[in-house]
Amino acid sequence: MQGFQIESNSSEETLEFGKKIAKNLKPGQIIALNGELGSGKTCLTKGIALGIGIKETVTSPTYTIISEYPVNNEILFYHVDAYRLNTERDFTDIGGEEILYSGGFCIIEWSDKIKNLLPNNTISIFIEITGQEKRNITVKGIENFNGVKK
Repeated sequence: MQGFQIESNSSEETLEFGKKIAKNLKPGQIIALNGELGSGKTCLTKGIALGIGIKETVTSPTYTIISEYPVNNEILFYHVDAYRLNTERDFTDIGGEEILYSGGFCIIEWSDKIKNLLPNNTISIFIEITGQEKRNITVKGIENFNGVKK
């Protein structure tokens, strides 16, 4: 799977990188996010949401597990936080597989908890904390990425 890495030096850069990722997305795509607590998963998600036109403020759905935001009258943006899920069955029990194949945009934080349910064409992003504000962001599954220095 092709991929690349970038370094972010601030939450603002991470947010801007999310906007650039959004330019490369099409409805129906799934993004699997992983990284430790505080690495910037929600910050990156906010940037992606802004980049595809979400007007609402995107917040982490840690307790609700799934948040939905309208992109337009036909497409939804699903933001999933799998942190509190114990098993992949928990995800299927709350309708997770329907979300994966809904045709909307789907971003899943802590996606390693449901990795066996994700389709092969899922875009994988791992965020590593390398300093107080610095992050190393590894992206796999985007072949023709426009707008970012590789």
